[in-house]
Amino acid sequence: MEKRRFGRTEHMSTVAIFGAFALSEVSQSEADEVMEMVIDTGVNHIDVAPTYGDAEERLGPWLAEERERFFVGCKTMERSRDGAARQMRESLERLQIDSFDLYQLHAVNTMEELEAATGPDGALQAVLHAREEGLTRFVGITGHGWEAPTVFIEALSRFDFDSVLFPVSFVLYADADYRRRAGELLRQCRSRDVGTMAIKAVAKGLWEDEEHHRYNTWYEPFQDPEEVQHGVDFALSQDVTGLCTVGDATLLPRFLEACQAFAPMGDGEQEALMATADAYEPIFG
Repeated sequence: MEKRRFGRTEHMSTVAIFGAFALSEVSQSEADEVMEMVIDTGVNHIDVAPTYGDAEERLGPWLAEERERFFVGCKTMERSRDGAARQMRESLERLQIDSFDLYQLHAVNTMEELEAATGPDGALQAVLHAREEGLTRFVGITGHGWEAPTVFIEALSRFDFDSVLFPVSFVLYADADYRRRAGELLRQCRSRDVGTMAIKAVAKGLWEDEEHHRYNTWYEPFQDPEEVQHGVDFALSQDVTGLCTVGDATLLPRFLEACQAFAPMGDGEQEALMATADAYEPIFG
């Protein structure tokens, strides 16, 4: 699988970054099967959070044995210094590791949340203190909403984050405003040597109703292998380090296969794919 440099961290991350939400609702034996597949595929970067159900507990036995194999990124949705410090310690204990490679302010979706997290008593202060103590090497920020590119451009003006994580898909990029703002964020990340992770590459739209909600994702994902390949190819054709894998264990093999088979899309192919986006419902906006 292709590897790309994760900004100034210098880590050569596989273009598939294992999104451990896929372990949120599985047994340990099922998690073991998933992790064996992840390792067999060569994935070397993990993204996890304490809000991902049982994911940290399921990962713990593997990281206790395979810590050197993975670049490990974790997150906090706490906005206060004390809350973030507590949550970081709890995550380290559940994951059975001594430190993170990357610790991120998670789901910073609005300017108000950015203000709270980066303020004098905000979560960022706890992460910086943890970096001084050797509990994390790098500091990142993540967001999920329509405004994520705008929020992160402002975030980078306030603090020199080492990584960002935000949505990239052909459905979202079909909106000229989102595409412009995302492109500007990626340009700034490139100039600052900031690592970039993309999420929601295969998001098709919102679930019609609970009866149709068949996968462990809050959005409806593309399922057809060709459609998954198109989504992955489009997102990896942008200037990103890699894609966080889909949050459902049964769809994970298809996503990993698409990352292994990645072929860059030319401008014309991207335009043609974005022209089909009217058939789908953006999950943000």
